[in-house]
Amino acid sequence: MSAELLSILALIVMFLVATVFPVNLGALALVGAFLVGTLAAGMSTDDILGAFPGSLFVILVGVTLLFAIATNNGTVDWLVRAAVHLVRGRLAAIPLVVFVISALLTAVGAPAPAVAAILAPIAFGFAADYRIHPMLIGLMVAHGTQAGAFSPISVLGGIVNGVTRDSGLPYDNLVLFLSSFAYNAAAAAIVFFVFGGHHLFGRTHVATPDSPGSASPASPTTPGSASGTGTDPGAPAPVLSPAAPSGPGSPSGEVTTTIVPGTSSGTSPGATSAPDAGGLRLTAHQALTLTGILALCVAVLAFQLDVGLTAVTVAVILSLTSPKANKGAVERVAWPTVLLICGVVTYVGVLQEIGTIDYVGSAVAAIGIPLLVALLICYVGGVVSAFASTVGILGALVPLAVPLLSQGTLGPIAMIAALSVSSAIVDVSPFSTTGALLVANVRGMERDQFYRKLLAYGAAVVAVGPLAAWAVLVAPGWLG
Repeated sequence: MSAELLSILALIVMFLVATVFPVNLGALALVGAFLVGTLAAGMSTDDILGAFPGSLFVILVGVTLLFAIATNNGTVDWLVRAAVHLVRGRLAAIPLVVFVISALLTAVGAPAPAVAAILAPIAFGFAADYRIHPMLIGLMVAHGTQAGAFSPISVLGGIVNGVTRDSGLPYDNLVLFLSSFAYNAAAAAIVFFVFGGHHLFGRTHVATPDSPGSASPASPTTPGSASGTGTDPGAPAPVLSPAAPSGPGSPSGEVTTTIVPGTSSGTSPGATSAPDAGGLRLTAHQALTLTGILALCVAVLAFQLDVGLTAVTVAVILSLTSPKANKGAVERVAWPTVLLICGVVTYVGVLQEIGTIDYVGSAVAAIGIPLLVALLICYVGGVVSAFASTVGILGALVPLAVPLLSQGTLGPIAMIAALSVSSAIVDVSPFSTTGALLVANVRGMERDQFYRKLLAYGAAVVAVGPLAAWAVLVAPGWLG
């Protein structure tokens, strides 16, 4: 067997092993790079280690460290409370708020699983307290994290843009980001109406004079609404089905929920309840953290400074200004994600050295139908990513698509955007990290029932998502 075929077979085996066993794909990729490089290609250890992406390592550590600090000092929680306060009791706006916050956090560099882990309990708390369908609120978290996942300063955006740039292909930060945002926003809009979001229009809650602006769990003014007067205070609030009206008599009937301080209906012991929307005053360190994140965006977008080094600089400044508040932030860096991405990219570097990329390019050219090959690559990205790591599959597939794009028959910018969207939008699958976090934190619905619904939705996205991305971005040929 040739070294090229052996390296491809090893890559497939690594994905299968990482899917079945709890082994980090990045660690497997480093082992694969070592074994395939030395045994099959006769590479030296220095050549193998030379494929390690040092700049990407700095980006991953920098942005995740900055996000860990923002989480530690309460900046993320403040953003959630401030956004909920802005809706002023309009329940229909809560799903939108969840989507926007999720997108914002991933857009400024937070890993999508970390955002889901923090926001999912909060979002499901709102869903249980205000009778919002759990599938609606959960999918808003999932699609929101992916909507912002390809910004120029995000983890995924940095990976895709970096690999494309190193391959000598044209790339466009804005097209990549807007493509992902538009597709996930469209998916979120469909989810909103399928799972009963339109029934939330006309439903409001108001605070009692004792707690203006509070978003604590509610005690309703009418039996059967919101938290259910006379029900067990420890039991989850009933959930509206997608077709059920939210107000007495008709979907447009207004339901007003009075907020009573100190109640916690629908919140089981140990569960995360909806955050208080009052008390929006920023601490000095939270204000400095927000300023630092804004400065990072300006430095990268306006002055083209390195994302990783700028993020580390901001994180270090924040750590020096408040050492106690940021204690433990380094331990909260997404080290498994860092290992995963750097390991896979190292293996891809070995593939390039062996000649596997050119080998795949020749095989692709033999098919003779570039549009068909592009569609197949999008589906490979979608199907594999639904069961494995999005960052892992993108790190492997983008370089493998380079020979196809080098032929000049397809627009590289459009193809990379379509492949990225296809691989990321399927993270709603319960087998992905984000989907699994939704299943683990769901409230207001039996976990098994939620899992089955999420599995069905994930299967539909896997079937339709890559085709839609290919049809809109690649097939028309309007992006070079």
